[in-house]
Amino acid sequence: MKKEITSLQKARYAYKPKLPTALQNGAHVAITVGDKTTSVADSDKIHELFPATYGAPTLTFTKGDAKTTSPINVGVILSGGQAPGGHNVISGIFDGIKSIHPESKLFGFLGGPSGVIENKYIELTLDIIDAYRNTGGFDIIQSGRTKLETVEHFDATASNCKALGIKALVIIGGDDSNTNAALLAEYFADTNKGVNVIGCPKTIDGDLKNEHIETSFGFDTACKVYSNMIGNIQRDAMSAQKYWHFVKLMGRSASHIGLECALQTQPNITLISEEVEANQMQLKDVVNHMADIIVKRAEKKMNFGIALIPEGLVEFIPEFKILIQELNDILAHHEVAFQDLRSYDEQKMFLNKHLTEHSSYLFNMLPVGIQTQLILERDPHGNVPVSMIETEKLLIELIKVRLEELKEEGKYNGKFSAINHFFGYEGRCAAPSNFDADYCYSLGFNAAALIGAGKTGYMSSIRNISKPQNAWIAGGIPITMMMNVERRHGHDKPVIRKALVELDGAPFKYFANLRAEWAIGNHYLYAGPIQYFGPAEVADIVTRTLELEQAGK
Repeated sequence: MKKEITSLQKARYAYKPKLPTALQNGAHVAITVGDKTTSVADSDKIHELFPATYGAPTLTFTKGDAKTTSPINVGVILSGGQAPGGHNVISGIFDGIKSIHPESKLFGFLGGPSGVIENKYIELTLDIIDAYRNTGGFDIIQSGRTKLETVEHFDATASNCKALGIKALVIIGGDDSNTNAALLAEYFADTNKGVNVIGCPKTIDGDLKNEHIETSFGFDTACKVYSNMIGNIQRDAMSAQKYWHFVKLMGRSASHIGLECALQTQPNITLISEEVEANQMQLKDVVNHMADIIVKRAEKKMNFGIALIPEGLVEFIPEFKILIQELNDILAHHEVAFQDLRSYDEQKMFLNKHLTEHSSYLFNMLPVGIQTQLILERDPHGNVPVSMIETEKLLIELIKVRLEELKEEGKYNGKFSAINHFFGYEGRCAAPSNFDADYCYSLGFNAAALIGAGKTGYMSSIRNISKPQNAWIAGGIPITMMMNVERRHGHDKPVIRKALVELDGAPFKYFANLRAEWAIGNHYLYAGPIQYFGPAEVADIVTRTLELEQAGK
């Protein structure tokens, strides 16, 4: 049976992503070498861990002349959670290495990093690539979360690459995946394995960014998808005028998605985890803050509204973070004794006996459903999977209690009916926006240029991306430049530093100046669905975050 596709799919297959000027003659580029680099912190330790690749210079590309070269075989891995545009990164790599030599080959390792360890792969031919251009998802070769971090993994990777004649490996992933790319590049360089490693910055969470990586791919599309849905809900709220909608958004380690969606839709309440932590807000402070806005709107006969909540909020509330740490320790050290307890009441008594007084008080004030999530759901490392905690439901329940208290005190006379939502997977595999289609294709093509230049341990970098593509700056930065040392599972580990929402940054300041007005009025914006066709000011717009960060540059 012939595979059916929609009219939009046909049109998107035909879309030709735009490239920076430096790459428009192909992946043969001229290179301007910058200064040697240092890591963002812990430079001595990072240098010690990466002696072969540390300190490499930044690179900037300009147009080069085509020259006679040999074919080059390249491997590619999709690592971690999905993000819109991954297929275009792979398309860009394919077209880029073909521009170096038409007989170059691209091999896709299946199921993420485990594919290269287990030697599961397909050769990505033009027919395969053409069927995935400008499409969402990672289904061309699938993704996975196996970490390339042991010598056994590295040796298996080298052996399997050698068998296929692969001279370079591109790892498309987030901060952890690119940390592993740096470790792999270092090992290959130190042991002369003959395989170079290049990284590409992926995560819808937006927390892989710095001066040279201005945004991670997929963030633009995901935020536009969520903002469209938030706008739809806001329109419904204005129509019915009887519900408060609590929307949890992806972003465990940072609140970039929440902030961007707030800038695009102007809801009544937006919680920013980094601000909660900076102000040392307790759970009751968060509840009181939200309840106060609900009361003020009720005074104006507006018993409805929209609240945006980052999924990682609870880990930024100091007392909640301590509770989670204590629960992790108790369940790790008393796992057998805890599992032998037959009833929930027995388990709760056991925990209260081992928790500190304040953590015990906090635990007991939580709704039973949240308590259960905290003690019964564990990830493979034995920790609480924070993304599974229904923070939006927790806040609804606690706000109900607070509003009842205020009603008894004669300070609230409204009605509170709440509906909860979680927008997450809906945005991870959406068809990429024009921006992400262009940006991802450029990242992949640029990775091919880094490969052609014989570089390793670099991340593909496209800068100046709030401007038209002809002004985009192509190049590469050493992955070690982005790293510091953090304590994880009792050991010092080199990791790429996560980029959190900067409270003194332009996007947050803009939001902070207007949120009080948004809270009390109905200033909702309706972003609508992603536009792929039409004038540039509609179809090619960038995120408000990027626009505000690069204003005046």
